[in-house]
Amino acid sequence: MLQDIAPRKFHNAFALAEPAAADALVCCFRGRSLLIGDDDSRLILPRRDALGTPPVVYLFRLDQVPFYLALSDVEPPPGFAYEDLRRIRQRGLGPRDRAFAAFTARHLAGWYQANRFCGRCAAPLTPSEKERSLICPTCGHIVYPRLNPAIIAAVTNGERLLLTRYADGRGTTAYALIAGFAEIGETLEETVHREVMEETGLRVRNLRYYKSQPWGITGDILAGFFCEVDGDPTVTVDATELKEAVWTDRAAVTLQPDDFSLTNEMMKRFKDGLA
Repeated sequence: MLQDIAPRKFHNAFALAEPAAADALVCCFRGRSLLIGDDDSRLILPRRDALGTPPVVYLFRLDQVPFYLALSDVEPPPGFAYEDLRRIRQRGLGPRDRAFAAFTARHLAGWYQANRFCGRCAAPLTPSEKERSLICPTCGHIVYPRLNPAIIAAVTNGERLLLTRYADGRGTTAYALIAGFAEIGETLEETVHREVMEETGLRVRNLRYYKSQPWGITGDILAGFFCEVDGDPTVTVDATELKEAVWTDRAAVTLQPDDFSLTNEMMKRFKDGLA
């Protein structure tokens, strides 16, 4: 999966880092587009000294290499342009640890962009010097980075797996699994039951937790479950969510074009007879 970057290690502990050095790597975003260098295979981030003087904040380290985030809009320097993160993934730009850093940086970029002002009194927020949070100097309200809990459900029926395709395409034609966000007051298990029923009309049983994955592009923490169809296996597709939902024989499961996602790993596990 995307976060499998061994032997490199991800260090996300808060730190009051020294000002970014001239050669420090900076993540610059416009929405979900990242400023990258013109290269056919490598994901190149700009150095601090190529960007002028935008304010930057420390994000995290990969091993001993720090990454920073530009807090204001940056015009592309020569040889750089903004590209959507989904397109970066489709192009297979790497190495993997750099792609993971970019996706994770997007999570924090979205948090900073969405929390410039206090939601209680509308005063400008200021960064904490003790932890990764934003503090309102007027009313004391504290804002922490948000995680959106979601599930991935691999629904099986004997030797068949339920594969889906999203109604909106979401930039890909590859098959996926049932997925959705947890709602207020739900357990993750209840989310599986609800999402499967809403999208396909199926009931499921025998839920088994598999693994989790952070997905920074949308700020999610994904929990993967295997489960079995309970009763009638006839699929009723919710056309607002899915373009297609089909039972697929184990040997005929077509994997996604990269191994970044929890979805793909779970599909492969079923295809290989391990689930």
